[in-house]
Formats: sequence, structure tokens, C-alpha cells
Amino acid sequence: MPLSDFACKNAKPKDRPYRLADGDGLYLLVQKTGSKLWQLRYRYLEKENILSFGKYPLVSLLDARERRDDAKRLLIAGINPSTKRKEEKVAALTEARTTFGLIAEEYVTRMEDRVAAASTVTKTKWLLEDLASPLAKRPIKEITSAEILQLLQKIEKSGRRETARRLRGVIGSVFRMAIVTLRVETDPTLALQGALLPPKASDRAAITDEKKFGRLLATIDEYDGWPTLKAALQFLALTCVRPGEIRGATRDEFDREKAVWHIPAERMKMRAPHDVPLSKQALRVLEEVWPLSEHGGLVFPSIRSTKRPLSENAMNAALRRMGYGKDEVTAHGFRVTASTFLNIRSYDPDVIEAVLAHQDKNTIRRTYNRATYWEQRVTLMQEWGDLLDALKAGR
Repeated sequence: MPLSDFACKNAKPKDRPYRLADGDGLYLLVQKTGSKLWQLRYRYLEKENILSFGKYPLVSLLDARERRDDAKRLLIAGINPSTKRKEEKVAALTEARTTFGLIAEEYVTRMEDRVAAASTVTKTKWLLEDLASPLAKRPIKEITSAEILQLLQKIEKSGRRETARRLRGVIGSVFRMAIVTLRVETDPTLALQGALLPPKASDRAAITDEKKFGRLLATIDEYDGWPTLKAALQFLALTCVRPGEIRGATRDEFDREKAVWHIPAERMKMRAPHDVPLSKQALRVLEEVWPLSEHGGLVFPSIRSTKRPLSENAMNAALRRMGYGKDEVTAHGFRVTASTFLNIRSYDPDVIEAVLAHQDKNTIRRTYNRATYWEQRVTLMQEWGDLLDALKAGR
């Protein structure tokens, strides 16, 4: 006879556990403590199994019957309900562990294993750990395009268009790694192409007028702030490298006798080593700043510690204190200036590209250029230093 809710509710404990049958293998197990548990007894491949459905009254009689019927349907389909439940638990656990944050950590680790430039790894970690933090605990399968767009637009509205664009790219990279490791099927950032405003042109603002740039160089020479910051800006102008390559420069990278700066691959944007010929002007700056790094490895250390580099925004902040707005010039814009001034003169474009460490996609050509253009680069960098002296003097 099927059970009633009245019978379930009024079942009293006895000296030993006992069962109240409902039918088709379903019964209510009444424990000596008074606890009541729904169970289903069934046979699969001629072996008896027991499946628990939860405690009464949390699981009602009606709910228990529905779960029994679901289990019977699985048996008809040749599926063991107990095995099915274990698989679902494993899947749920896996999904809980497959959060965006955990996969993002894995992505950064893979970047480090591929010997990506240290500055690139640091920036990627900042984008994922700080700006993408609202996604960190979310199961990656549940993250939608709309959710990512909302995050990006919040950053975009704060005026950081380029940062929002970069974050979209990094989030997409995490999803693509999740796809190839079979943890997600689609990349929701693909639907966001064209959804963000383009970066403002001032993100890498540069002075391309020679007289104005000469005045800027003279202003830098007169700057009375932190000495390594002043030297970093002078060295940036003279060497045509990226600001991050200046900030991370260490004493052991320099051969002052041969007037060469050897930047290792792991610190370069394109992950290829880059040698910079040092002009007489660059060597003078180096001589002035060298004693300040005597007790630390960094040539251009922070004001706070010789073991810490200048902050990422230190050079731009100094330019602002000199009276130059972000729409006029940025530290990275020095490379734009160099490219502009050199290209309007009679220098070989390939030599200029080698000076700027713009990597050729052809590996053989890249190696050839690095070897063949060395003498031309040495000459160009000295002439560049002389040109900057002339611009400062107003000639």
C-alpha cells in the first residue's frame, strides 16, 4: 500500500531502523534517532543498488516519488542512476574549479613558461587580477558577452579606452586557452568586436615639430626632480627604446667600454634580444646616473628603493610637472618623434626599423638585419645624439 504524508510524518523511531515502503523500490528509512531518509532499492546488471534522495520532510513524499520515477527512466535507458549521480557531482565540482580566475592564473603561468617579456606578464597580471576581478570566481562557462561588455564599458567610461580594448583582448586569450583545453566551447569576446570606442589619439601623443622637441629636451635638462627620473627621460630620448625597457635596465646589461646596451629577450616586447649602440651623449647620462645604482642592480631606480624600478607612470608624471599635457607628449611618444625625424632624413628605413626594434616577421631577414646594420646603427645613433644637442641649442 502506498505511503501517505500522514504516515511519514507520524512514523516514530524504534529500537532498530526500519523501512516504510511506498512502492517500486521506494521506501522511507526511519532511524533510531528519529531521522527519516528516502531511499530507492533497485537492480542494475543483476546487482542490487541503493540510491538516497534526502531527508524527510526536506524532501517531500511527492518529491521522492518524482526522483524515483526519474531513476526508473534512467534504468529503462540502460543507465545506472548511482553512476549518473556521481558523474554529475564530478561535473559540478569540475565546473566549480573551472573559474575564470583559476584559468587566468594558468594563462599567466603559460606566458611565463613561453618566456614572455616581464613587462608584458606584469601588465597581463594587472589586467586579469585587478580589472577583471569581478569575473574571477565565476564559472567560465557561465560568463556571457553582456557581462564582459558591462565590465569593459565601466572602464571605458572612466576615460581608459585603450585599457578597455587591451582587457577585452586578454580576456579573449583566456577563453581561447580554455577552448583548446576543452573547458569551454566559445569565446564570448568575439561578439564584442566593434563594441568599444577606439582609443584616443593622445594615448601615445608625440611632438613632431623639431623646435618644440628641442625646447622639451632643454626643459628635461633643467628638471630638478628625482635624478634617476631626469636621467631616464634623457636616456629615453637618446636610445629610442620603450619606457619599460628603460625602467627595467640593470647594470649588468651595459658594456660601457664598448658603448653597447644588451637588452635580453625576456625584457623586450617582441621577446628577441636587442643591442643598443650608445652615443657619447647617452654614455654621459649613464656616467651621471651610475653612482645612484651602486647598491642595487637597477640603473634607474625608484626614489623609494634602489631595488625597485621607476613606476610605470613616473616619466609621464614628470612630463606633466614640466607643463606638458597628456595630449601633447607621452614617454612612449619619444619613439614616434624619433621615427618621424629619422624618416624625413636620408637614413635607410630598414636601419631605422632595426634601431626601433620593430621585429621583422621573417626570422632570417631579422637575423640578417641585426648583423648587417650594426655599423649603420652605431653611426645613426651618434648622429641622433648630435641632432638632439643641436635641437636643444635651437640650431
